[in-house]
Amino acid sequence: MALTSEATSVWTGDLMSGSGSVTLDSSKLAKFDVNWRARAEGEANTTSPEELLGAAHASCFSMALANILAQAGHTPERIQATAAVTFQAGTGVVGSHLLVNASVPGLSEDEFLTFAEDAKVNCPISQALGGVPITLEAELA
Repeated sequence: MALTSEATSVWTGDLMSGSGSVTLDSSKLAKFDVNWRARAEGEANTTSPEELLGAAHASCFSMALANILAQAGHTPERIQATAAVTFQAGTGVVGSHLLVNASVPGLSEDEFLTFAEDAKVNCPISQALGGVPITLEAELA
């Protein structure tokens, strides 16, 4: 069964001086402020589409890795993943870098890297980002 998740953005003004918000409609968990300055330069207490995309990529990757490990008979104690999504004004999203650290008893570093690479390639958000380079740094804790 397919599940559709929704978020709504409301924007006022032009690109450079305007601002808006993004609301997570499906979960009703949060509403975030957004503006161009946060997207192009970074701004405290204001998010960007790329930060939200990074949250989606990091959580999707973690779930994919947990599933791949479980299917291979390894239960992770902990997976910490960060997705650093890079935005270049005038170009758009130019890449996502996954940084993962995990504790998985009984697994070698080489085995872990193989599983992490599989998760990088096969998580649905990685697949949706097929037009940009995705890099990976992975290590066992």
